[in-house]
Amino acid sequence: MARNPLCTTELLGKIFQPFFTTRPTGQDTGPGLSISYDIIVNGHNGGFSVVAGENNYTGFTLTLPV
Repeated sequence: MARNPLCTTELLGKIFQPFFTTRPTGQDTGPGLSISYDIIVNGHNGGFSVVAGENNYTGFTLTLPV
């Protein structure tokens, strides 16, 4: 789990969209998690999920078939 006060449950629906960011305009934006999601889920038939936990923690779960 990573501590991220900007990741709330309302943002979780957008987190895998290309170019989504919580940073101000013009600061380090890019495809980020959307590319990771595409590679893991579509390229390797795996799973990639995110949950917002207590105390501003965000958890990512990645699963890959064996």
